[in-house]
Amino acid sequence: MTSPPELDTADREVADADPAEATTPPATGPGLDRPPLLELRDVSMDFQISRGWFGTRGRMKVRAVRDVSLTIGQGETVGLVGESGSGKTTLGRCILRAHRPSAGSIIYHTADGDQVDLVQSDANELRRHRRDIRMIFQDPNSSLNPRLTVSQIIAEPLINLKQGLDSKLARGELQDRVIETMRLVGLRPDQAERYPHAFSGGERQRVGIARALITNPRLVVCDEAVTALDVSIRSQVLNLLQELQERLGLTYLFISHDLAVIKHLCDRVAVMYVGELVEQAPAEELFRRPRHPYTEALLASLPVPDPYRRRDDRPGISGEIPDPAEQIPGCVFHPRCPHAQDRCATDVPGHHQTGPDTVSRCHFAEDLNLLGIGRRPGGSSR
Repeated sequence: MTSPPELDTADREVADADPAEATTPPATGPGLDRPPLLELRDVSMDFQISRGWFGTRGRMKVRAVRDVSLTIGQGETVGLVGESGSGKTTLGRCILRAHRPSAGSIIYHTADGDQVDLVQSDANELRRHRRDIRMIFQDPNSSLNPRLTVSQIIAEPLINLKQGLDSKLARGELQDRVIETMRLVGLRPDQAERYPHAFSGGERQRVGIARALITNPRLVVCDEAVTALDVSIRSQVLNLLQELQERLGLTYLFISHDLAVIKHLCDRVAVMYVGELVEQAPAEELFRRPRHPYTEALLASLPVPDPYRRRDDRPGISGEIPDPAEQIPGCVFHPRCPHAQDRCATDVPGHHQTGPDTVSRCHFAEDLNLLGIGRRPGGSSR
């Protein structure tokens, strides 16, 4: 089996890493009972887009992420949910610094105990830390280079991290690391020289997971990592992610619109709407008793095998998610909210600490009796 060649790619990453080394709500976040790994403080992301044919009407600013504050603790899984267009993926790319946020701070707590603001870091400093934060992409078909073998695909980040692998010993160590990582995710060593087209969808996603883990990261951003998979394969990949977390001590930010997956996998959940975090809570609490009408509407889309619950009893929302370029006064959700009142159209809600572990951006977070999973209309639980 041949060793992977050194690859020339525009996405160069950390050059000097050792792959064997393993005014808004409080930055610590609600209910965080472990040391923080990553803190997002008032993060915003603006894009400039052209208006009219060939920009004849000038350019306008679109705020895709708006003043997001979120803390991810070491070893936990935080779910980020919301409809398509809510800004979830944009926020994930800001964390990886694929986008540089327009405002705010992203504080990374290194293994040495230092705190680094990734937003203000220059290219050299980013290279020192980027191996610690990796991403698993949604579509394994488009995220894997069809011209490279699986061995080359998995090895590529390490080659980018550590340039000049000229000695046979170094190349041998690299190949051993690739084979070890393949076994870790359930792939066989004899598959190393195959190309992506020879694998099933689930196997290709395992290759993507191996590529993310080859650098021994601390935080993995999973961007709809199981959405493109069949239901049976999806459960296998989810179980694999949980096993890897326990074995390697990983921390996950799991981006998804599938609430069933979020409920199964996550410790805490952050709900995002039009670029804003509208609710944060432990997963069990959020599914049992949501504190924001948008969360209630998302839960209403989940099928519940409960003979006491009828579809008509579960509140929903009408209309489509608004354009991020649209300036909405007051609460961003009020045009679609079934509980909206007059003040919702004029006053921007603050971050209300509705419990020791929950934060909601709703004027009436403590007054509304919202339905969660397993609760009958009227507020009783089964």
